[in-house]
Amino acid sequence: MSEEPRVAIVTGAARGIGAATARRLAADGMAVAVVDIEEAATKETVDAIAAAGGQALGVGADVSDRDQVEAAVSRVAAELGAPTVLVNNAGVLRDNLLFKMTNADWDTVMGVHLRGAFLFSQAAQKHMVDRKWGRIVNLSSTSALGNRGQANYAAAKAGLQGFTKTLAIELGPFGVTVNAVAPGFIVTDMTAATAARMKVDFDDFQKHAAAEIPVRRPGRPEDVAHTISFLASEGAGFVSGQVIYVAGGPRD
Repeated sequence: MSEEPRVAIVTGAARGIGAATARRLAADGMAVAVVDIEEAATKETVDAIAAAGGQALGVGADVSDRDQVEAAVSRVAAELGAPTVLVNNAGVLRDNLLFKMTNADWDTVMGVHLRGAFLFSQAAQKHMVDRKWGRIVNLSSTSALGNRGQANYAAAKAGLQGFTKTLAIELGPFGVTVNAVAPGFIVTDMTAATAARMKVDFDDFQKHAAAEIPVRRPGRPEDVAHTISFLASEGAGFVSGQVIYVAGGPRD
């Protein structure tokens, strides 16, 4: 392993799971590119990493835009070093029942989740292949198993599982592992937005969710970040093509 720190890219890292993951990878000794659609939004995460003694760079990019993605990866390589860890976490919700779902609802979710993971993986894998070492972690969800009002989101998150397994096959010979993490109920702004859409108090929403989870609590962003930390580590080199449910209990 090089004496230089590994360089990681985490998309959607201004808040929630992405921010927790960026902070955790920085604590693991990596230099971290904190990517979000607006560079200004990354400041809190970047500052938190710097305050803890880590190295971080805020980068603004629309993950669904090829030119912006390629420019972001090039900037990271120039300012931090070649990225060999990629966490495709950026995500949005456009929930609606099928009969009310618009083309925009569908296309926006597919663009951010699937196209975004495709574009960032394609741009970053060149650096990983060159160095014969890499880690890609894609964020799926328990919604991949089906969830009312989320035909678009569920399809995207299920698609990421097939994408993960295919990249694991293609990139494995070059020392690159590719895995997916599928969180269950995690307390984030996104789940708060879901509660608001359902016109349910968020505290009540969490209590109801916890009652259905075997470990009897909702998840926290740090729970997901710990799992990503392992998959991005040196020691996870024989784990690839897997989908790990971080959901407080078993999932099929």
